[in-house]
Amino acid sequence: MTAAITPIIMPKWGLEMREGTISAWLVEEGADISVGMPIIDVETDKISNAVEAPDPGLLRRKVAREGETLPVKALLGVMADRAVSDAEIDAFIQAYEVPDVEGGGEEGAPAYQVVTVDGLRVRYARRGPEGGVPVVFLHGFGGDLNNWLFNLDAVAEGSPVIALDLPGHGESEARLPGAKLADLAAFVGRFLDAIGVKRAHFVGHSMGGAIAAKLAGTDAPRVASLTLVNSAGLGPEINMAYIDGFVSAASRRELKPVVELLFADPGLVSRQLLDDLLRYKRLDGVTGLLQALAASLFGAGKQADLPGRELGSIDVPLLVVWGAKDQVIPAGHAKSAPSRATVKVFDDAGHMAMMEKANEVNALIKRHVGGSGG
Repeated sequence: MTAAITPIIMPKWGLEMREGTISAWLVEEGADISVGMPIIDVETDKISNAVEAPDPGLLRRKVAREGETLPVKALLGVMADRAVSDAEIDAFIQAYEVPDVEGGGEEGAPAYQVVTVDGLRVRYARRGPEGGVPVVFLHGFGGDLNNWLFNLDAVAEGSPVIALDLPGHGESEARLPGAKLADLAAFVGRFLDAIGVKRAHFVGHSMGGAIAAKLAGTDAPRVASLTLVNSAGLGPEINMAYIDGFVSAASRRELKPVVELLFADPGLVSRQLLDDLLRYKRLDGVTGLLQALAASLFGAGKQADLPGRELGSIDVPLLVVWGAKDQVIPAGHAKSAPSRATVKVFDDAGHMAMMEKANEVNALIKRHVGGSGG
């Protein structure tokens, strides 16, 4: 490979992605590309997103055509210095081979694993290098580990990563170990014991952030650092229209306007995303489970437990990330974080900041866990 040539490739967003469709090029050949610049829109069966440049350079060649569906790691375009000849670029494109990414995981490992904790089956995934303190991702109310589809592989470049479907969510068993934050936090601890993890960095979104904060309060030695993304547990207010709407929605027509509240850009809500959520909500026991969880956590129309406000007395490195356009939990709750916390609020993101500002959030997480020690 010529050192001065940088390929732009189809990213792998999430553990299940196999291909993506080119929606639109956002830059023209000859454009100077800076790190983080959106360069091409890609649609998957889960969500649409822009591929952002991981490296700077000059866009010399568009290889993928708009409307074309290509596998993960396929060559989309080429960046190169002006000194690189067209013949060298032609040779690079002709010689490029798409790496084999079948098997779902690293070196053919399965995409998901299953463990039974307290008689309850839990689906989880592990990625990244062996050894070191892992980064554990906890999703929010009604979510699953695929909420981190833009984050897991990026963070796994430098740290071992674990993501699970919390009890009653995703493909874990539709049963709760208890409906209080303390019950869920204790269960996460027992899950980690079951897979041999004694200490971890925790990244929690929404309800998952409150669970992580609760765990820090009850089992601080287990927590190497905390990253709270649009987190519950820092203030009492919550949009109950979202919670009640999500719990009660039984059709795509009913669910769509509810799920659109999660994003600053409602166009990110795809038909497949809605279908996946409806498939989950139609599982036996899920509606009652979500009702019980909502009644326990938000029963009086506000958050019942605020463990994030107790973090000031807990000596754990803390990163707080929010989207200013959050329509579920007010972004103003970020101000309740302890003064020692690193706080970042993105103006153009909503409740799903880890999706809408994935590159920026990933960089913040990697810097935070890298600087927090083990």
